[in-house]
Amino acid sequence: MSDRQLILTLQEHDAGFTLEVRIAAGQGLSWHDETIPLLIEQLFAWHAPSFYGTALTGHREGDRLRIELSPLTALEFLLDRTSIGTITWLWQPEPVLWREQAQALRRALREAWWKPDYLAWKKGKIGWTVAWPEDEPCPVDPSGLNRWLTGCLDELRRGEPLPESIGQPVEALFSTRGDQEEDLFGDESTWLEAMGWLRDLAPLRTCLQLLEPEQTDGPWGMQVLLQDRTDPGQIQAWPPTPGDPWMLAWAPDEERIRRDTERWCHLVPTLALPNSTAPYGHLPRQIDEAAAWEFLNEGSLRLLQAGYTVFLPKWWEEIRRLSPTLRVSTRTTRTGGGESLFGLDQIIRFDWRLAIGDVEISEEEFNRLTQQKRHLYRIRGKWVQLDPAWMRQIMALAQQRPAGMSLGELLQMHLQPKGQESAGDEAQLLPVEFDFDKPLEALTRRLTGEEGIPLLPVPAGFQGELRPYQQRGYSWLLFLRQFGLGGCLADDMGLGKTIQWIAYLLYIQEQEKPDHPALLVCPTSVLGNWQKELERFAPELKVLLHYGPQRCRGESFAATVSNYDLVLTSYTLLHLDQEEWVKVPWTSICLDEAQNIKNTYTKHAAAARRLAGRHRIALTGTPMENRLTELWSIMDFLNPGYLGSLSRFQRRFAQAVERRRESEAIAQVQKWVRPFILRRVKQDPAIELDLPNKQEMPEYVHLTSEQASLYETVLADLNERLEETRGIARRGLILGTLTRLKQVCDHPQILLKDGGSRSAAERSGKLSRLVEMVVELRQEGDRCLIFTQFVEVGELIRQTLAEELQEEVFFLHGGTPRAQREQLIAAFQNETELVSGVLVLSLKAGGVGLNLTAANHVFHFDRWWNPAVENQATDRAYRIGQSRPVQVHKLITLGTLEERIDEMIERKQGLNDQIVGASEAWLTELSGSELRDLLALRRQWIQEEGAD
Repeated sequence: MSDRQLILTLQEHDAGFTLEVRIAAGQGLSWHDETIPLLIEQLFAWHAPSFYGTALTGHREGDRLRIELSPLTALEFLLDRTSIGTITWLWQPEPVLWREQAQALRRALREAWWKPDYLAWKKGKIGWTVAWPEDEPCPVDPSGLNRWLTGCLDELRRGEPLPESIGQPVEALFSTRGDQEEDLFGDESTWLEAMGWLRDLAPLRTCLQLLEPEQTDGPWGMQVLLQDRTDPGQIQAWPPTPGDPWMLAWAPDEERIRRDTERWCHLVPTLALPNSTAPYGHLPRQIDEAAAWEFLNEGSLRLLQAGYTVFLPKWWEEIRRLSPTLRVSTRTTRTGGGESLFGLDQIIRFDWRLAIGDVEISEEEFNRLTQQKRHLYRIRGKWVQLDPAWMRQIMALAQQRPAGMSLGELLQMHLQPKGQESAGDEAQLLPVEFDFDKPLEALTRRLTGEEGIPLLPVPAGFQGELRPYQQRGYSWLLFLRQFGLGGCLADDMGLGKTIQWIAYLLYIQEQEKPDHPALLVCPTSVLGNWQKELERFAPELKVLLHYGPQRCRGESFAATVSNYDLVLTSYTLLHLDQEEWVKVPWTSICLDEAQNIKNTYTKHAAAARRLAGRHRIALTGTPMENRLTELWSIMDFLNPGYLGSLSRFQRRFAQAVERRRESEAIAQVQKWVRPFILRRVKQDPAIELDLPNKQEMPEYVHLTSEQASLYETVLADLNERLEETRGIARRGLILGTLTRLKQVCDHPQILLKDGGSRSAAERSGKLSRLVEMVVELRQEGDRCLIFTQFVEVGELIRQTLAEELQEEVFFLHGGTPRAQREQLIAAFQNETELVSGVLVLSLKAGGVGLNLTAANHVFHFDRWWNPAVENQATDRAYRIGQSRPVQVHKLITLGTLEERIDEMIERKQGLNDQIVGASEAWLTELSGSELRDLLALRRQWIQEEGAD
């Protein structure tokens, strides 16, 4: 639209103004939805508060465009409008009166010629009225400006608050009107004085004083005081004593005093007496404890906000800042000179008392106070306040725990930040201070790291040496065993969790000589590794391998295993043979690679929880791989019930930690679990591993044209089906697409299931680069591990490298038989007799529990979503025993989801180091547009055919 002639009309309504726009006749133009925003922007291109018209909206009604304007915007439009471009404005009718009112209103606002509207207040509304000075006539009728003024001031107050001296009294007074019919002020002047709008010329100020009772259960007094405005220290009680000359001087203001007292009763209804003719009007001279509490806690604040002076007992400000503290003193029951505690469910007897400042209330005294059902108590000459909610909680605690509390409950309360909710059934409204007896004091100080755990000597039967940090780890496990507390040894991969547990087991055998064996559960892939390590470091231990079709089962199981020190089995058999396992009271139960029970609903996790034993241990470098509930599952195996139920734990922490990253929630979970998790990392200077350097290098590769075409085909299929799919089906569609895209990035043959006419390396940028690098490192005599998450990809890599290198290439995956696995690993590790220098492994089967230090190169052929899983795999080579620098190569296809995921993983690594990692599940929650942007192929990185 150009050379437009528009007809404007302005209309006022309750919410503001409407600017009506019509196109003048004879122009052959009409409204179009796409031109309306452009027109509004031209009309208001000068108006910064509306972002030059972009924040305004309009709608059509026939041949008219209606634009809603706020009172301030309408004022500015009438005063500061500017014609933009070729638009011609024609007002109909000419808004002469509007402009005159706008000019008068702008001056009233600038000069602050306005005041609260008394008539509006009497109707229970907030309003303002123009207060033009008497010596200057108003150019327009001021009454016509009041609604416009009220709208402008309300708008200004929402953006820029009025000065405190004006705004607060106005709000306080308006909030007092309610349904009160009686006029407490008599006239507008008195009303404006009460608001602080006009200066109060009266010589006195009416004040109210609360007087504490002479006896604890006596009535509280209400006293009216008069304070001299010129000399605030001059204060006298009202009514005066007969003949008092000072008070008689204020007798003319008696009506004012009456109005003030009546208004106090209106502001604080609990003070009012019905139909009273007392000297204070409706204000009582005495009130009970409940009314006194309400006045102290709330009523006095309402009077202060309304501008009145209130005198309260001098102790009130002190006690209102004091928070009660529950002081718990424990009495541990000793048995036979041995240890006095055993397990988190051990009941600990305790005494408690309530402390408020320097006043202590014993349990017996507290029980007497609860019968009075009050808020305020005078105890040994001092006033204290007690919230009934606190008192009910303490009573419930005492009634529910008449015999005491469990050790787990005490530890939770001890590790609970002040005023936060516990994971148990009771909300900890009160801060708790503990006065532990000596056994509990020693336990808590060592659990929380305030005091070191005594180091135990290395068992005589241990064939090897423990590094200092390993000796601390095995001593820590035995310290927890002493108190029946389960523990998770979560050292970095390669720091020797295996030998620390072997030393632990040997110590038990030598010192305790238990009647029952220990149980060790691990993945099938590391059964042979555990056998070798046990033979090497503890050859005297009698170990039974419970594995294979000939394994012992049935009635003879318990008798058979009793002849051994240790039973070694797999997670699969833990579930299949669980009826055998539950028949034995194990002296110790250890889960190696305990992330196998991270999902509490799996058969493995359920079978592990059924086991009965004196002590439970978990070994894992990743107690959390994906979600916080995985940590709960492991902790619930170690110390059942300590973190409460799973549903409550999820409600309390899952979203707070995983989505909102709330620092307080993260800190709370850390504080609860830290005493039962021992975590050391290779980079810790105190470890003193003297490991060689590890260098991580991303290797960026291009997609071939074939891969790019297939990638976009998969994306097109996703886009076509995405909007039609909901719920669990949508999640399945996205996760399936992610897997297919990762397979395309690896090699098109995996998805197409064809052999192709070209060599395998030519069809994949990744495989081509891998072949180049492996050929080079083999020429230098180096060895490498290659990890992939797909068995088909692993077999393709094995075949391709074997042909290129003309040497045997091993492939270890979940389907490799145990005996073959052990032969393969031994052959790879044998550096004196070279069999193969390349070992391909599936990420899950080969990423845990193996010692493969013969390799000094590690390749991650495809990226996993969680860096912790990749780090586990890398640590097969980067661990104790490695003597050469390790190079870690991560192959990433440019322009694909792999590059985006790599960027996101780096950003998420920080939280993974704190409490919880990230999984691919978060991708399924993205919107369609976010998902398309994440997965979109950036074609500038596609390798052209024939390019180098």
